[in-house]
Amino acid sequence: MRRLYPEALADKSFDNTGLLLEAPFDPSRRQKNSVLLAIDLTTAVADEAIKRRDSAVVAYHPIIFRGLKSITLEDTQQRSLLRLAQHGISVYSPHTAVDTVPGGMADWLCDVVTGVHGGIKAEQSQTKQCASSSYSAPTYPRPEFAASATQSSIPHTRSTIHPSPPDSIPEGFESAGAGRLVTFNEAQPLTKLIDSIGEGVGLPGGIPIAIPQSRSVDDIQIRTVGMCPGSGSGVLLRGGEIPDLLFTGEMSHHEALAATERGSVVISLAHSNSERGYLHAVMRTKLLQELSQCWHGEREVALKAIQDSAKQGGAAPAESSEVFQDAEVSVSVSEADRDPYGIMIRR
Repeated sequence: MRRLYPEALADKSFDNTGLLLEAPFDPSRRQKNSVLLAIDLTTAVADEAIKRRDSAVVAYHPIIFRGLKSITLEDTQQRSLLRLAQHGISVYSPHTAVDTVPGGMADWLCDVVTGVHGGIKAEQSQTKQCASSSYSAPTYPRPEFAASATQSSIPHTRSTIHPSPPDSIPEGFESAGAGRLVTFNEAQPLTKLIDSIGEGVGLPGGIPIAIPQSRSVDDIQIRTVGMCPGSGSGVLLRGGEIPDLLFTGEMSHHEALAATERGSVVISLAHSNSERGYLHAVMRTKLLQELSQCWHGEREVALKAIQDSAKQGGAAPAESSEVFQDAEVSVSVSEADRDPYGIMIRR
């Protein structure tokens, strides 16, 4: 994770990234050689990781955000940490390092809006009935349907809105920073971009949108799009001129009003709905490739050392041999992880 998403790129002014829970190794306990990805480490996600016997959870949002004076079972988040440690599962949080890194979450949103992750005719969100006479049960985006990419996108250029301080950028990550600005070669119909966004994030049951009161969604043409995953107003509204479209997960009532009064459109998907698809579309594959390469190298060295010891009459501990039995590693995205807000659709 540190090679893919250097901790130096995280915003340490408020963020808490890195290894947040290092579970003790118990040689008598057999963990799977697997990692579970999630946006939020909820009780449901912790239950899932324990049931799967994963070795680690990568939780995008830090479950430990501020200093703790105690760790008790009364607090639900602390209870999850204690249970995970008990079952030998560590927790790593990359958060804003993923936002700012080249090829990270902000660039994935660029791919979504420019159609790289479009063209996938996914199933419509399946609505289920509930006791309401007028509305369905809550529906949630299904970003697993948007994991593949097309070979083309709408012609555009992209740039970093707020570049990271040069002294904090590791070599090879020079374009890092908060937010991305896409400028299309030719203005695009807003409705076309809405379709790309809906497909790219998993076809949510509805897309919250704010447009200027004097305009129609069918008439609006978009030349520039500003993107920031999660809560984007501090990035997208900081500065002078703002883009034609602000694409983020969360923006306050008054901030959206201010943007539309200035002639811009706001699409706000609900905080983690602007983030979760990245786990499916990008992070899972990247991390699996990195882990596989690392594991194969370390496993080969360890097995050779065990064989050499055996030739010299030594006996490797049984648990050491067992640890290196798995030839492969796996990375999965949590099925329990979801945004707190679902959409109840009028029937």
